[in-house]
Amino acid sequence: MKIGILECGHTMPEVKSKHGTFPQMFERLLRHGNFTFANYDVEFMQFPQSVEECDGWLLTGSKHGAYEDHPFIPPLEEFIRTAYARAVPMVGICFGHQIIAQALGGHVEKFKGGWALGLNAYEFDDIGTVQLNAWHQDQVITRPSGATPVASNSFCENAALLYGDRVFSVQPHPEFGGAIIADYAKLRKGTADYPDALMDRAAAQADAPDDNDALAAKIAAFFHQPREAAHA
Repeated sequence: MKIGILECGHTMPEVKSKHGTFPQMFERLLRHGNFTFANYDVEFMQFPQSVEECDGWLLTGSKHGAYEDHPFIPPLEEFIRTAYARAVPMVGICFGHQIIAQALGGHVEKFKGGWALGLNAYEFDDIGTVQLNAWHQDQVITRPSGATPVASNSFCENAALLYGDRVFSVQPHPEFGGAIIADYAKLRKGTADYPDALMDRAAAQADAPDDNDALAAKIAAFFHQPREAAHA
């Protein structure tokens, strides 16, 4: 199965040199999923020719807000709506989770409760409590019609959404292991509006075990599940 990775943003050079690009992180995460991959740098306007160019699509994280004015946002939303209409499966991670929701009629904004940084527990309907790394302030506040919440915690109500067999999206980052989080915390502490206490907590928990492999298995199962042929 060929998965097209829609690269919605780029990591910092210091992180890239040690851990690779976002697409490379996802290829490692899904290494046991029996996939081949193609990368499209949509932030820099490199889009597929059609939604059928790959068997499924994975939308990455980004430093941008889904609601911000960037050239790649409108064509990405149109791509999402077309893929959804034609039943080409999509997985969204963090920004990808948010932009899919927004494109399909949901609402995304900066969460008044602030940031989620580092390891957090999420309650999934089918696999119970899962520990995953997060790095976000924006959240899906209003779900689109047809989106069912399948994971949450007290901080993030819509931590994972399922749209039938067409979309599975999650707010946390299963592609971020502890070493990546430790580097993010080190590089970004004292910048922007990141609270020092949350940065310190993220760094302190970087060596704790995560459940990234459990999410990788869910993503792979979602892509591989039988579904109806694409339709107009």
